[in-house]
Amino acid sequence: MDHLYRVSQGGDPFYTVERHGEFRRALPTHGVIFGGYSTGDPVRRESVKILAPVRPSKFVCIGLNYRDHAQELGKTLPEEPMLFIKPSTAVLDPGEPILIPPGVGRVDYEGELAIVIGRRAKRVAARDAWSCIFGLTCVNDVTARELQTKDVQYTRAKGFDTFAPIGPCIAVGAEPGPRGVETWLNGSRRQHSSTAQLIFSVEKLVEFITFVMTLEAGDVISTGTPSGIGPVVHGDTVTIKVEGIGELTNPVRNEQ
Repeated sequence: MDHLYRVSQGGDPFYTVERHGEFRRALPTHGVIFGGYSTGDPVRRESVKILAPVRPSKFVCIGLNYRDHAQELGKTLPEEPMLFIKPSTAVLDPGEPILIPPGVGRVDYEGELAIVIGRRAKRVAARDAWSCIFGLTCVNDVTARELQTKDVQYTRAKGFDTFAPIGPCIAVGAEPGPRGVETWLNGSRRQHSSTAQLIFSVEKLVEFITFVMTLEAGDVISTGTPSGIGPVVHGDTVTIKVEGIGELTNPVRNEQ
């Protein structure tokens, strides 16, 4: 399994591959990284800025997809996945601040496992889902909780700029199977679960979503958050950890 990072070095973004603690430039085989890659010259990690691993055309999220989270909220399990979309302008690089807009009330972290799509996918059966998955990454589905309750639908509450931190890398070649998902707030663990708790599996999500919309290479499916959601405030630091992928850390600041 490779860890693929999108980085910049004072110019246009490019991809690097981390293997055994060493960064090497990733050289796309067919012009785009999703078509495969080889490795090139070493890259000094301290010389690059790590960026969001993709800039998706569609950032599809799933509401209420963990059994422990449904129990936490006292809600019955949904009969089918609950979809919503974050705008691409919500995407945030690792290390950059989550900005709390003025007057929105409580803002929460939501640590999640996310899927990065590797090829155009339309009406993909669950049994074939992994054939269109490029890799896995971490997402923080930042949510203005009071607006979510007020609006009923999720677009405003989850669509603010900076409300979709993603990264730090894509785990390419990751195997199917349960993965631990954690969120840490200021060094204290607040979420601790496993994708074994998913109501709808990764495979079922790919099938359900691609029946509704065509996904393109680089699009993201964020699979939902486990129990333990909570608020963030100015000065906090949030870290999302997904087993086998890495750690996504962002500070929190009031927007000024």
